[in-house]
Amino acid sequence: MLLRVDRERCIGAGMCALTAPEVFDQDPDDGRVLLLHAEPPTAHRAAAQTAAGVCPSGAITLHEPESSGS
Repeated sequence: MLLRVDRERCIGAGMCALTAPEVFDQDPDDGRVLLLHAEPPTAHRAAAQTAAGVCPSGAITLHEPESSGS
């Protein structure tokens, strides 16, 4: 799992930091999202996925690596 954030799109609602504090934080200066772990550990992936889903501005995107079906 690879996470990306768009700080320009972020509105500073803080849902990400509340939902997955191990993965996201808020910038103390402008309140926008700070990504702590672009590739969160397995233990925090479900929370990161939920945080991406509840982001009101859609500033968090989640990318799953493509599996090579060899």
